[in-house]
Amino acid sequence: MFEKLKQIVRKLKQEIVPLYYALFDKRTPIIAKIFAGITVGYLLSPIDLIPDFIPVLGLLDDLIIVPLLIKFTLTLIPAHIIDDIKNKIDSQQRLPQKWYYAIPIILIYVALIVLTVKHFK
Repeated sequence: MFEKLKQIVRKLKQEIVPLYYALFDKRTPIIAKIFAGITVGYLLSPIDLIPDFIPVLGLLDDLIIVPLLIKFTLTLIPAHIIDDIKNKIDSQQRLPQKWYYAIPIILIYVALIVLTVKHFK
């Protein structure tokens, strides 16, 4: 069962490059662009929202959160747009990780720390 889940996740992660290009396609609806930006930014960020070293929870973002984000975002983009993008790009293409993709995740961590400190004062 775990191997089957990993295969499903790998298949969904192949949809990241088309999602990235959908961000810049004028035919993509604005709400889909917002979620595609969140999804791609989170995946390209070198920092996970739930660090992998935390037992069980660290795997949750890779096995549950990321696939759900991808699947939800794909439902917002019309199928003909995704198909058109897939036909135009190389299927083996990967997106580079950049340090500035980590900024939103860092801001979330800072906000959580500030809220925790204020709560316990």
